[in-house]
Amino acid sequence: MRTLLSNLAQIVSVSTNGKNYKRGSEMKSLGVIHDHSILIEDDLILDLIPDSSVFKYTYDQKIDAADKIILPGLIECHTHSVFAGSRADEFNLKLNGTSYEDIAKQGGGILKTVNAVRNSTIPELIQLTKERINRFISQGVTTLEIKSGYGLNFENESKILEVINILDEESDIDLIPTFLGAHTIPQEFKSEKEKYIELIIEKMIPFIAKNKLAIFCDVFCESTAFTAEETEIIFRAATKHGLKLKLHTEQFNTIGGVAVALKNNAVSVDHLEVLSVDALESLCNSNIVCDLLPGVSFFLDYQYAPARRLIDGDAIVALATDFNPGSSHILNISLIMGLAAIKMKMSAEEIISAYTINAAKSVCLEQKTGSIEIGKSADFAVFHTTTYEDLIYNIGLNLCCMTIKNGKVIYQSDK
Repeated sequence: MRTLLSNLAQIVSVSTNGKNYKRGSEMKSLGVIHDHSILIEDDLILDLIPDSSVFKYTYDQKIDAADKIILPGLIECHTHSVFAGSRADEFNLKLNGTSYEDIAKQGGGILKTVNAVRNSTIPELIQLTKERINRFISQGVTTLEIKSGYGLNFENESKILEVINILDEESDIDLIPTFLGAHTIPQEFKSEKEKYIELIIEKMIPFIAKNKLAIFCDVFCESTAFTAEETEIIFRAATKHGLKLKLHTEQFNTIGGVAVALKNNAVSVDHLEVLSVDALESLCNSNIVCDLLPGVSFFLDYQYAPARRLIDGDAIVALATDFNPGSSHILNISLIMGLAAIKMKMSAEEIISAYTINAAKSVCLEQKTGSIEIGKSADFAVFHTTTYEDLIYNIGLNLCCMTIKNGKVIYQSDK
């Protein structure tokens, strides 16, 4: 089937000319095209054609964009969307001066969500997560990464990943499952950390890999979670079993996580709020994607990752919500974009590159999606405006009016 997308004010192609990611100054180039239509065949982009030549082509259906702009479908590359319960009380504690780390030391934080997840059934988690996925879709997201990490034992980590895989089969978009069993130490292993690591590497990882429950393995390398040496051990096990690597690191303390990520060829390093000068330079000279999460800094009233220095140093930078119940209970991508602009000094063009092609590279889908180029998946986000600058200017306002996945309209607003 052939579909024509026409009457577009702008095609923001984020073209890479086959490179499939943008680093440093390349992020400012969006390849904006005017007076063109997009021809889709089945689920792929067949051609970008001048409006004056549309009459030469045959197609089965037409989608009239009514003078709106079109971007590649947004890629949300870092979330913890499968969870149960609320931590509103802890948010209030933070407002009264208690730190995120102190809450964790008192048995709150991640462990509170772990208890809620362990007491939830698969159908309950599916229903909760489905609603969140639909909210992402309504903002133009066509690919969504989701981590485990709120189970912290074999049964419940597997349960979370099973929920993600069930929803991937049911959902209109692609869900990317990441195993984050090494999120923190569960209460029952507080005095036997080595035994929990042994459980991760000897039972969880082999089972998850064998049953294809996850694509990535992630670790929280932090003073309250796992050391660089422990991260290395977990990474070696994950690599042995064919899982790709991601890393939460340099959020509150610098304890060597970036060096471990570089040594083990991690796909991304995420957070980086306290990134050292040497680690920054190393990342700028690597092909690792730096996933920056300004929502966390906003939610915790904490310093922001050095986006400007990373981009000026030629790094590959992506953005994400880090949507989770404790440190970034933010599901609003427009707000994340606004924070990246105002607090991290990123330009509109850099923000769009970070949320499309570079985010696609962060989940190893840059060959398939993330830009509007011939041969890629027909994944698009259509916005009710005539210029892409409006996406950053209208902070907190969702301008998405249509989401298209594999050439099919999967969301359309009433407006």
